[in-house]
Amino acid sequence: MSSSAGHWQLVTDPASRPSPGRRRVFGRLLLILSLALLSTAPAQALGGVILVLGDSLSSAYGLDVDDGWVHLLQERLQESQAGYRVVNASITGDTTKGGTTRLPRALDEHRPDIVVVELGGNDGLRGLPLSVTRANLERIIVDAQSAGARVLLLGMRLPPNYGPAYSNAFHAIYEELANQYQASRVPFLLEGVGGVDEMMQADGIHPRAAAQPVMLDNVWPHLKPLL
Repeated sequence: MSSSAGHWQLVTDPASRPSPGRRRVFGRLLLILSLALLSTAPAQALGGVILVLGDSLSSAYGLDVDDGWVHLLQERLQESQAGYRVVNASITGDTTKGGTTRLPRALDEHRPDIVVVELGGNDGLRGLPLSVTRANLERIIVDAQSAGARVLLLGMRLPPNYGPAYSNAFHAIYEELANQYQASRVPFLLEGVGGVDEMMQADGIHPRAAAQPVMLDNVWPHLKPLL
């Protein structure tokens, strides 16, 4: 660097400049490094958001939240490097009507790739008209699919004291809607849990912590193809 008439001028030594050959080698090294960095994060590139819209069966009622099947789902996704983030939008006591009200905001806020619908059980326990439950679940499916999300319905069954006619028609709603809208479906979320004393809390309605891995195993085979 030299000074002339009060101005500074940078003087470069031609011998210090890299040769064209060395520049080409350096460029190739940068390209290889960039490709290597991209290949280390495929899960993040392919991942997304899973929204669970449910009631007490998904909100871990009576349990530590970390013991609930939804939290266990997040852990399994991390273990499998699926790159998905789970948003639990489940509220104890919620009905299908509540789900229709809450879903639009959740879709706008989280923009999920997959919506897991675990609702309807409280409708059945209250003996609500089946037409109402079906219409609400249908609206939830349509809204989720219109937002570009894939839908997984978690089927439910009612206790036998509700009578076979009502109980069977209630359970059939999930299969009918899944077929109509080409949504995925878990036949029965509480398979191997419902009616098993050691799996249920004292109220006979809500599963214990020991039941949560079983519930996740009921969901996983139907959720995995959607990832």
